[in-house]
Amino acid sequence: MSRRGLVQVMAAGAAASVATPASADQSAVVAEATSADYDRDPTRWGSHEVAALFPGFKHLDMRTKGAIIRVRHGGSGPPLLLLHGYPNNHVLWYAVAARLAERYHVVLADLRGYGDSSLPDPGPNLINYSFRVMAEDMLEVMDNLGYQRFFLVGHDRGARLSHRMCLDHPDRVMKLCLLDMLPNYYTWTTVNKNRAIGAWHWMFMAQPEPFPETMMSAVPAEWFLKGRGNARNPPKIVFDEYIRCWTKKTIAGSCRDYRAFATIDFEMDTADKIARSGCRF
Repeated sequence: MSRRGLVQVMAAGAAASVATPASADQSAVVAEATSADYDRDPTRWGSHEVAALFPGFKHLDMRTKGAIIRVRHGGSGPPLLLLHGYPNNHVLWYAVAARLAERYHVVLADLRGYGDSSLPDPGPNLINYSFRVMAEDMLEVMDNLGYQRFFLVGHDRGARLSHRMCLDHPDRVMKLCLLDMLPNYYTWTTVNKNRAIGAWHWMFMAQPEPFPETMMSAVPAEWFLKGRGNARNPPKIVFDEYIRCWTKKTIAGSCRDYRAFATIDFEMDTADKIARSGCRF
């Protein structure tokens, strides 16, 4: 779906549904950026130029029970949560966020381990990087903003998280849009030569720690981000933001995500497929 198509579809949804927020929980906000913070601490908050892509949005860190999640949110109307993929952060939505904010309260969040969100310990069997636990972060973010139900858009990793959220908490999501994603169980049980070559980083990043982290940290961020066969060519200020967030922390977080994807997420999805054997998964 094109960006224009996404805006049109979501605009139609806004006309059809309205969600009334409960009172927001300000105690969950750990820090909120001011204009001065982009000069004082750009390593933490990024640049004025990136902030200008999201006019009127608040930019903050929000505490969940397992992580600190970086959030931008703004606009008015029904709540709409947008979740990014790999190797990006919430700035992925730079081209549509302001337009969607004309009709929605748009919420953009970095997944745990990505962008400026924190890097929790992996936990037993990588449980803390399962899409189930990562989805709980996002439910808490929406709870803290006062929303029990919301529209949801996910791209790539964010789409896999969104798929798990809908399996575990179908009552929380009013409508769902999945971009660039097939269900986990299907992808792992239908791998062939072409997919293994095209999605080589799945297998590479799922290798035991610290093998992929060491190799990924040994090359410049720009070289890796441009050299992995990704045809997308964002504006320089957006690409510079991806580079700013390409750190040992985010490399570790993304590798934990991909290891969980190949292990505990696959186990959860297999169990769901068996339990829902009467339904197409």
